Amino acid sequence: MSHIENLKKQAKQILRWHRERRWTVATDIRNALPEFAGLTDLEVFERDFKLTDAQTLLAKRHGYESWTALSAGLAAKADGPAPAAEAATTRVEYVMPFVFVRDVRAALAFYDERLGFKTEFAYGEPPYYAQVIRDGVRLVLKHADAPLFEALKPFRTPKDEELISASFALDRAKPLYLEYEAAGVRFHQALRRESWGAWSFMVEDPDGNILAFGGYGEHVETD
Repeated sequence: MSHIENLKKQAKQILRWHRERRWTVATDIRNALPEFAGLTDLEVFERDFKLTDAQTLLAKRHGYESWTALSAGLAAKADGPAPAAEAATTRVEYVMPFVFVRDVRAALAFYDERLGFKTEFAYGEPPYYAQVIRDGVRLVLKHADAPLFEALKPFRTPKDEELISASFALDRAKPLYLEYEAAGVRFHQALRRESWGAWSFMVEDPDGNILAFGGYGEHVETD
């Protein structure tokens, strides 16, 4: 099978994934197509997405502005001399921390009402897997009969570092700290100035997961 025929099959697969609302394809669509930029996963899936859009996505992934340009480029390569073998490279697109919780529905309420993370989707009834988002940053909430770090407690000593589930980089730390303080969030560490100049604080969710927040660019009084 030629490379272009293989890409045609990939485009149809992307179209099918959009119709099936697979969250993994939503980020690819946002990154490739300007008309989808800034939308949530749900908004991406609710918007009309055609086979030509999937083809444009693949074209841009291969460094072309359009499917027509991609087709012409592949045809030219096929007619020319075989290129020297190139080392394959991969670019990391994003990362999502997993937070393990006993009750996903209760965790979704806490992350929404207290931490300001809106639910993107939740799978299962009762839910066992969900994704939450704030300012474009995502967390995965996954059911576990006991928190992941509970099993490590017998092996920990007072000298061990904090077992942090996720760390968030902020532009300014104090406004979010005050927001969480007003929401009655439990702090594992109050807002403080670190030796390297950043301001940081930590919160603890109902399952004991510790979330660290830190940022530069401000001068605040903590008392």
